[in-house]
Amino acid sequence: MEISKKSVEALLDLVEIKLSCIQVLDREDAREVKTLQDARNELFSLLGIEPRGEVIPMGALAAAARTPRARTA
Repeated sequence: MEISKKSVEALLDLVEIKLSCIQVLDREDAREVKTLQDARNELFSLLGIEPRGEVIPMGALAAAARTPRARTA
């Protein structure tokens, strides 16, 4: 079965949207992120192009914001 370029691009958009919205709160969420990142890479390979940038899940941003920063004196 063949899949059209337009369909692959639509699937890629959906995967990237889900990746950008997911909040990583536990291991199951982290596994889902890994699965989605792998799917994203496979879709890019079907298009014959290198992945552009990285989609950062929302939970990763929240965790980074909660991480205490070292004070400089």
